[in-house]
Amino acid sequence: MPQLILASTSRYRRELLARLRLPFEAVAPDVDETALPGEAPAALAERLALTKARVVAARFPGAVVIGSDQVADLAGEAIGKPGTHEAASAQLRRMSGREVVFQTAVAIVAPGLAAIERAAVRVRLRQLSDAAIEAYLRADEPYDCAGSAKVESLGIALLEAVESDDPTALIGLPLIRTCNLLRRAGLEPLA
Repeated sequence: MPQLILASTSRYRRELLARLRLPFEAVAPDVDETALPGEAPAALAERLALTKARVVAARFPGAVVIGSDQVADLAGEAIGKPGTHEAASAQLRRMSGREVVFQTAVAIVAPGLAAIERAAVRVRLRQLSDAAIEAYLRADEPYDCAGSAKVESLGIALLEAVESDDPTALIGLPLIRTCNLLRRAGLEPLA
């Protein structure tokens, strides 16, 4: 079996990929994640996922490398990881009562293969009071999450609805699409 590498330092992506019970290593891709001028959120997620996989694959010839990225899309504007409490509070106030589309892309680069798939997850946030936002941020501290919410935790209380055909895409790695790509690379999770 070829070496499987996750081109990511995200603990969320590591935890998700571990569900497939395939041995893998996580390697930092060291990629600039700045959006290009005029780049749409979906295009940004796809470019970064593929770039991360290619950068790590260049360091590990013969390996199967998975790259992934997620960008929150608020009416065409990319909403990234807030980094700070203040930025997270501002993001949640802007998203309150609105629909946000989480654009998640996953790519695989292996000998003779470079492929990418994207999952779009539609999320409707409820109307959020400043007190609710503050209570949530103090409890979950989602400063490393695109869109300032951890739906796998207390962040689910921020939402009215989630629409997706790949449920783990919202956490950062669409496992249905990842399995499809792994099979194309010759790795069967159920073998």
